[in-house]
Amino acid sequence: MNIRNEAYDIIVKVLKNKDFSDNLLQQKAKNIKHQTDQVAFMYNLVKGTIKYQLKLDFICRQFTEPAKFDKTDIKIKVLLYMGLYQLLYMNSVPDHAAINETVELAKSLMGQSVSGFVNSILRSFQRNPEVIYPDDPDQRIAYEYSYPVKLISEWNKLWGAEKTEKMAIFFNETLKLHIRVNTIATDSDKLIQYFSKRNIHCTQSPASKNILVTSNAFEALDDVAFSEGYYSIQDTSAALIVELLDPQTDDSVLDLFSAPGGKCTYIAERLNNSGEVIAVDKTPGKMKLLKQAAERLQLTNIKMIVQDAFTYGPVAPAYDRVLVDAPCSGWGVMGRKADLRWQLHQDMPGLLKLQEKALNYSANFVKPDGFLIYSTCTMNPLENEKQIEQFLAKNKKFKLVNADSIVPVTYTENGYLKTVPFRHNMDGAFAAKLVRIK
Repeated sequence: MNIRNEAYDIIVKVLKNKDFSDNLLQQKAKNIKHQTDQVAFMYNLVKGTIKYQLKLDFICRQFTEPAKFDKTDIKIKVLLYMGLYQLLYMNSVPDHAAINETVELAKSLMGQSVSGFVNSILRSFQRNPEVIYPDDPDQRIAYEYSYPVKLISEWNKLWGAEKTEKMAIFFNETLKLHIRVNTIATDSDKLIQYFSKRNIHCTQSPASKNILVTSNAFEALDDVAFSEGYYSIQDTSAALIVELLDPQTDDSVLDLFSAPGGKCTYIAERLNNSGEVIAVDKTPGKMKLLKQAAERLQLTNIKMIVQDAFTYGPVAPAYDRVLVDAPCSGWGVMGRKADLRWQLHQDMPGLLKLQEKALNYSANFVKPDGFLIYSTCTMNPLENEKQIEQFLAKNKKFKLVNADSIVPVTYTENGYLKTVPFRHNMDGAFAAKLVRIK
């Protein structure tokens, strides 16, 4: 298997057809599952090239006529992007190999003239690698770190250039893998010892005793203890949302928009297989993943309902705790989802209305003295604080529970759970815990 050829196929499908790189990578990785180095190389090349496509395109334009380059076939551009990415970011690949392998790939796919063009651009950059970016702060950060200019402009208005740049840098780094311990089967100390014997170095997250962090991602994912249900893969920010929910023994919990079920399975674990978790989601494929996870983790207290969350019923205040993990812009998970920054939610007003509807609808299921959690994986205040403020202004039956009474104060702000990626070394997330007082 020519690993660069496989990577090229994936990148073209993502950039041309808007396919999702994670799905394509998983399919390709099955064929080389036990060749860890090859899998890691392919993941790095694919995700890195997709993340950095705007910067790589910007560099290409310095060595071509921009008007002509605009009309260049995306398949040729992908070859250039891949070659430049290896030159810039893959230290394990010598420069001569990065160029030669890319040129040979171009020759095999498109012939001599294209390979000559690719060779010319890559060698021109090798001779003169200095890149001059625009002075405008929005454009400089966008092109230097490879994000849509519109997104960087929004971030700059919200947080200022310094924090925006830190965020942009963080999401381009190779992030560590976060491992959630299945407390029904084991505990953190035992799992750390187990991993140590297999040369997988883990440390405990300062945010949660049930989360471990490791740089040995592929080894941890391939370990038999994963398939046997001793742990799951979940970012610490998502685990903190469940810890804020704080389910208690024998609680009835409703989890709307639950698939693929990372938070749902953690709720079930926290309940120690007592009570009941009703998981509702309309996507059959994702609910299948939840079913598989529940079986792997030996969780018996989850009831799965494949249904649109907005039509689930009967609508009655029947649950001790309700989690509404709302559809959102996903600003907080751009480090893990290479494609996301290029597939921004264009209809923000529509998204905000959907979130408002989800929050209002889910509130109907909460018992008196019960709790409602509204959560997102974004740092956009319009989707977070503003939604809660508007809801509480209209719903006098609920009031905000101070998050720092439940989760470490480091991860809270103004009574909310708020994680900041570059500050907390985790995804960005928001959650508000509300109690029904009437």
